[in-house]
Amino acid sequence: VQLQAFGGGLVQAGGSLRLSCTASVGTEIGRTFGIYSVGWSRQAPGKVREFVAAKSYRSGDTWYAKAVKGRFTLSRDNARNTVFLQMDSLKPEDTALYYCAASGYYSYSDLTSIGRYDDWGQGTLVTVSS
Repeated sequence: VQLQAFGGGLVQAGGSLRLSCTASVGTEIGRTFGIYSVGWSRQAPGKVREFVAAKSYRSGDTWYAKAVKGRFTLSRDNARNTVFLQMDSLKPEDTALYYCAASGYYSYSDLTSIGRYDDWGQGTLVTVSS
């Protein structure tokens, strides 16, 4: 799966941004975007990449990192092969490069682990000023 993320930018603390990620899954018969779980992670300057949010293709459950729960919302539109991350009440500590990813796994333990994702898009930079 090829992924491309966009929508990052500069926003003041308390503001909102909506990230989008489009997927290309090829033309193999039976292969659709709907059979992949999706997730977002982020990497702040000088820090390791961390899990942000994920949605299981199997159950539809969505999980969030504690730091963003209640402020971020992950959604997907399989018909458009697109994943969204709505980010509200942004804080300066949300500043990071945000990545979308796809995975064949579907459980909480797998999808909250960065290493369980097979395909990654390029990052989109989110900067939150205080």
